[in-house]
Amino acid sequence: MLFNLIASHAPSHGGLANLFHYLTFRSGGACLTALIISLVLGRPFIAQLKRIQRGGQPIRSLGPERHIIEKAGTPTMGGMLILIALFTSTLLWADLTNGFVWGVMLTTAAFGAVGFADDYLKLSRRNTKGVSKRMRLGCEFAASLLAGIWLQHLTPPEIRNAVAFPFVKDLLLPLGYAFPLFAMITITGFGNAVNFTDGLDGLAIVPVVIASLVFALIAYLVGNHVFADYLQLHPVPGTGELAVFCSALIGAGLGFLWFNAPPAAVFMGDTGSLSLGGALGSIAVAVKHELVLCLVGGVFVAETLSVVIQVFWFRRTGRRVFLMAPLHHHFEKKGWQEPTIVIRFWIVSIVLGLCGLATLKLR
Repeated sequence: MLFNLIASHAPSHGGLANLFHYLTFRSGGACLTALIISLVLGRPFIAQLKRIQRGGQPIRSLGPERHIIEKAGTPTMGGMLILIALFTSTLLWADLTNGFVWGVMLTTAAFGAVGFADDYLKLSRRNTKGVSKRMRLGCEFAASLLAGIWLQHLTPPEIRNAVAFPFVKDLLLPLGYAFPLFAMITITGFGNAVNFTDGLDGLAIVPVVIASLVFALIAYLVGNHVFADYLQLHPVPGTGELAVFCSALIGAGLGFLWFNAPPAAVFMGDTGSLSLGGALGSIAVAVKHELVLCLVGGVFVAETLSVVIQVFWFRRTGRRVFLMAPLHHHFEKKGWQEPTIVIRFWIVSIVLGLCGLATLKLR
């Protein structure tokens, strides 16, 4: 909104107004704005959640025993704080005529709505059963399929239906009309992958922030023909504006971490985890770096695979591969302390983020 109001007058006014033409300036402004909103609204927002929810998030009885004692009474739906900061900041600093921005924002909102419904039902029923799996996945698939079609339409025709491979400059896998299905699987998959990872204080939000930082840079480079040609990337005009969205997500995530750091004062809930995963998935589809997201978000991928492997092997043999799934619970059962697990997963995320950045040059 600020960009559309101010930047249009830059030729006549000059000075400060000219700054709004620079993505780097607006990205920095979006990050700082989202951070300030999160920090200012955080405490009263959490206090209101405690008043409304009373008993806080229902704790799964099959989970680690200490969670029932240590995490009982902690309010959930903190993802709404992230979304408020994210959307407000993006609307203020992004170019609102950009179709990629609206595509990613609406996808994020749709996944957030599914997560909100799930959290609401869990709280109202006072158990861990929310929206049915069939209904939840149906809504996620529908939203992500529409997002895939939308983003595909905005992409240049020569790469519109193709999947690019990291480390290889010219290799494209043409999917034709099946590309929206690939986008649907990517977006829905990462929405649920972040949801699986959100099980310990601060565990999910930092990898999300790291992935957002990596994709802010990727979006900036892919959206700029000069940088894209130099790095031999496939340019997607208009995606540079997603750097503003990613930066807002970084600020909102850091602000939420202030209250989610151990011991957490609030949980993001499905409202946050589904929306953040959907956001990352849709951004990756928009900038044609879906496979790089699998690398950068390797922690999310590992958590999801641990659940899939555990369920498959238990149904087949009656035995478990892991002491408990998702993967972070396995390490809890092995005796690792929560801060140890969280910080080590953060370290792995940082390393994977650097590997993702390396794909930009190693071709």
